[in-house]
Amino acid sequence: MPAISYSDIWTPFFIIAAIAFLIFGGFRGRAFVFCTTLALALSNAAVDPLKHAIERPRPKQLQTVRMIELERTRPKILTVFTKPIIRLSTEAERARSGASFPSGHTNNNTVIALCCTIFYRRWGKLYWIIAAAVAYSRIYLGAHWPSDVFATIFLATGETLLILALCELMWQKIISRRLPEIVARHPRLIPSAAS
Repeated sequence: MPAISYSDIWTPFFIIAAIAFLIFGGFRGRAFVFCTTLALALSNAAVDPLKHAIERPRPKQLQTVRMIELERTRPKILTVFTKPIIRLSTEAERARSGASFPSGHTNNNTVIALCCTIFYRRWGKLYWIIAAAVAYSRIYLGAHWPSDVFATIFLATGETLLILALCELMWQKIISRRLPEIVARHPRLIPSAAS
């Protein structure tokens, strides 16, 4: 569970995947990377203000919870192969931890899963397995309450759908006037359900 939640391990793989989509994915791949990056940036911009406004304490701030930590390694992927340290949370950690809602990890993976599903229907749906594993890992590790995770999934879904709708609207209304030859070849930025 800590390896699933430790985003530093997985960031290089996401960067490599984004570069591959940009180079080999054609118009759909570039649109996917653009829309996903924009949705991640805008939804993440809302996470911290919401955390500060709501200020919901994490489980480890209110009670003693089991903490599972991985050893830090170089390169970071090797962290997966180290033996985790299991201990109980301390008083010092109660003061150090930030607010619980919304879950940034769950937010990011929900955004990615939804964009994968919209752009790559059948294969894109597989990313929901990763998103669910990350969401569960946040509960398992005592970083979030189950209600934080479920509410964040709904919040991130709504934000992402709104951002994607705005991207499509800008493609139709603004980009179509400035780059009509590109829009003629690609009438939609976001693939339709029939695609």
